[in-house]
Amino acid sequence: MTILVTGATGRVGRHLVNQLIHRGADFRVLTRDPAKAGFGENVEVVKGDMLDIDSLRAAFKGIKTLFLLNAVAADEYTQTIITLNIARECGVEHVVYLSVFGADVAVNVPHFAVKYGAERMLKEMGFSATILRPTYFIDNEVMIKDVVINHGVYPMPIGGIGLAMVDTRDIAEVAAIELMRHESASGKLSVETINLVGPDTLTGNEAAAVWSEIVGREIIYGGDNPAAFEASMAEFMPKWMAYEMRLMAERYVSHGMLPQEGDRERLVTLLGRPLHTYRDFVMALSAQ
Repeated sequence: MTILVTGATGRVGRHLVNQLIHRGADFRVLTRDPAKAGFGENVEVVKGDMLDIDSLRAAFKGIKTLFLLNAVAADEYTQTIITLNIARECGVEHVVYLSVFGADVAVNVPHFAVKYGAERMLKEMGFSATILRPTYFIDNEVMIKDVVINHGVYPMPIGGIGLAMVDTRDIAEVAAIELMRHESASGKLSVETINLVGPDTLTGNEAAAVWSEIVGREIIYGGDNPAAFEASMAEFMPKWMAYEMRLMAERYVSHGMLPQEGDRERLVTLLGRPLHTYRDFVMALSAQ
């Protein structure tokens, strides 16, 4: 038996592949274009699509454990439903699913609602599963670096309540640990949910202050304006997706993403090391 990894070419997925290689795991990855995947010869890559039933059935042959990551897409829920149905049909027993923090409460944000629906499916369909709920990715700051450096503005409308931003390296390592636990299980495991958070809870002003310290000049926070954020996003992504980003930003402003009691301690214990910090990531990013 082996592990199937979806979303392997993304930010979390590439870190996860490296983690699984380090652990000597038996796994394969599913991707639309193996020629562009860029993995070494020691990684089994299969071509497939979550809407291509034949390719899914072929990819699931001999698979016991699935890492399921669905990118934000107009048909994300359809992809999820089909993939989980084919997985069960093919005898997959265990799933590690990348959901999102607050999926059960931010029901007006489309991809949050989709992921909560997937969480319910995992439970109702009888899988052994670990549901990973990450907060805002620290790595998103790569997209705004040029705006911060060139214009002196931190543009993400993350609000004044705070986000416990998480590093994708921490997400991937927790995912690898859980995949190995499920893969080695001799029987059914209960469904568990793990909140993936960072060590710092930052507001927009506090994130701007970190940048100010590191670049050595004042960086101001652009303010809580999800409507302006939507307009900016619509310049380079579909309008439906830009609107979804606005809804997500509105949630940041109204509720933040605050860890529950014990979340950080659980992760530190699981990883056996401290969590990656926002400041360290920004310092490395600004030096690039």
